[in-house]
Order: sequence, then C-alpha cells, then structure tokens
Amino acid sequence: MHSFKVAGHAGLVALAVLASPLALASESGWYGGLNAGRARTSIDDQRITSGLLGSGFATSAIVNDNSATGFKVFGGYQFNRHFALEGGYFDLGRFGYRATTVPTGSLDGTIRLKGLNLDTVGILPLTEKLSAFGRIGINYADARDRFSGSGAVNVLNTAPQKRDTNIKFGLGLQYAVTDALDLRVEAERYRINDAIGNRGDVDLVSVGLVYRFGDKSSAPAPRVTEPVAPLPPPVAVMVPPPSAPAPIPRKVSFSADSLFAFDRADITPSGKLALGKFASDLAGTDYDQISVTGHTDRIGSHAYNLTLSGRRADAVRDELVNAAGIPAARIRSQGINGAEPVTKAGDCVGTRITPALTACLQPDRRVEVEVSGTR
Repeated sequence: MHSFKVAGHAGLVALAVLASPLALASESGWYGGLNAGRARTSIDDQRITSGLLGSGFATSAIVNDNSATGFKVFGGYQFNRHFALEGGYFDLGRFGYRATTVPTGSLDGTIRLKGLNLDTVGILPLTEKLSAFGRIGINYADARDRFSGSGAVNVLNTAPQKRDTNIKFGLGLQYAVTDALDLRVEAERYRINDAIGNRGDVDLVSVGLVYRFGDKSSAPAPRVTEPVAPLPPPVAVMVPPPSAPAPIPRKVSFSADSLFAFDRADITPSGKLALGKFASDLAGTDYDQISVTGHTDRIGSHAYNLTLSGRRADAVRDELVNAAGIPAARIRSQGINGAEPVTKAGDCVGTRITPALTACLQPDRRVEVEVSGTR
C-alpha cells in the first residue's frame, strides 16, 4: 500500500511540474486535463458458479454490478502535430456481484481499481480544429478485492490485493474550442489483473477538457481597407429536446432447483420469495421488455424438455405479473430444451441418470430473466 501511495504522489508531482512557470517557459507543447465517464466490465458468472459448486454450494441467482463512474487526471507533451506522450492517474471505480446459494447463504464480492498510466499518442488532424487520436501504453493498476459471506457461506480471505502492469489502448476525438482549451471524447480499454488469479478488461468511455499551457496569443489582424458587408440577420435555431434516459439492461439467472420441485412447474414458496425480491429491486423502472427463458439439462427427450422449460418460464412470468404487478404485455416467456447448457462439454460424463450426473448438470436447469428499460 505504501509503495502505491508513493507512486500516486509522484504522478501528481509530474502534473504540477507541467503547470509550473518552468514548463510555461520552455515550449507551448505542454498540456494537462481531466476526463470523467462510465467504466464497464464483464463479470464471469460461470467461474463464480463453478467456484461455489466446488465448495459444495449450488448457485440460485447472481446479480452483477458491472458499471461504475470512472475518471482520470493527465498531463503530457505534444512534440509535433502527430505525436504526444501522456501520463496520469486513473480511477475506474468499483464493481461487484452478489451470488445467492443453496444451502441458504450469499457471497458478495467487489473490486476497486485505480492506478497510473503512460501512453504514446498518435494524432491525425481532420480539420483546422478537429483531430482524431489513438493511444497505446501501459497501466500500473492497484486491484483491491473485498469478499463477504452470509448464512452458510464463509469467506477465508476477505481482502486480497494485487498490483500489476498491463497494456492499455484507446481511440478518441479532440476539438479545439479555443487556442488554449480542447474538448476531448474517448474510449479506452484497460487490461487488469485482479487479486484472485483472473485477468480481464475494463472499458472507460469519457469526456473531458484539455488545457494547453504557453503563449497562445494570435497575430494582429490585418487592416481592413475596403467596406465590410453587413452581417446577415440572425437565424433561429431549433434546440432538440433532451435525449431519453440511457437504457438499463439487467439479466438474472435463477436456478430451477431453487424455484421448482424436481420435474415440476409450480413455484415453491422459497422461489416466490426470490422472485419477489427481484421484482422489488426493479422498483422505479420504466420497462421496455422483460424476457423470461426456461432451460433444462440434456437428460430426457427433446419434446418433454421443451414442454417443461416452457411451463416453468410461463410460471415465472405469471408470478411477476400477479405478485409484482408488472404489466403482462411487457413480459415475453419461452422454453428451450437442453441446447444452451452452462456446463461445458466433458464436464458431466455419462448418459445414465444417476445422482452424480443430476447434481453435475444442476447449473443447466435454470430460468433467465432479462430486463431492458430506463430508470
């Protein structure tokens, strides 16, 4: 922790040097800025499910929080109109999940990501004021995980931590508002190692401002020797209405064993509680569409599995309508036989129905609910 704080202070000192009178006195290529936006990543639900299964827990549902507010503070030097070197500090925010288990319990996990980066930036002027740019560089990220369990779930290592160096890259556009101030829009991908052996990507889409240091005064305008034509009358411009709120996608997978008895399609009392909790979490959402899809394992005939999965999807749809008051016209339900398994080929060997095979194929028996709407 101490070494990371020292590195962070070093990055801030570098930015301070860029803004100092010494930097101003050298050339006009120094700049600094701030970007803020939305960071997003993918959470490996299958790995979470497999890890819990290895510890003797079946996963009945996983709820992910895979987006966060991120920002970065940066400074750099532009050597010419096509090349710059840029470094700074970034904070990609916090991501997490909650897995509900059988036996009754839950596992909560979060990760906080921040660090330093150094990039080379290639610039392509498009017009006098607009430029496109691409970047590639390295990031030194501090990943701090937090885990907690409840009920039957007990976590041994609650706060693993990892610091590592990886690649990053991105693309963007920059517009010169004035000689000293630019507006920047960009998308970046950070390669990250977490503290428990996983490696993945975090995408940051952001907007920001860039301030260029140095003398930006322009040359005096030439003397006008001929009459100047009168300006045209002002033209009224229609201002478009504010854009609609961004859509909020959400997908939750319920274990069929947590909602139904074996080979049945009527929802158990505990299953109704789980669906009620899910519906309460959606309070305040303006629904566009809710899709309910039932899945079975590969045991049994195609026709039988298709009928069973369809009946289970219809039962979940009816429960959301009757108990949660969700409009029926917004919900679409369908059944799928074992053609879309969660388990991989070779995970569950055999065709004869045994308790071991049935337990191994448990992740395939599920009902997935996907919600799209705005909040």
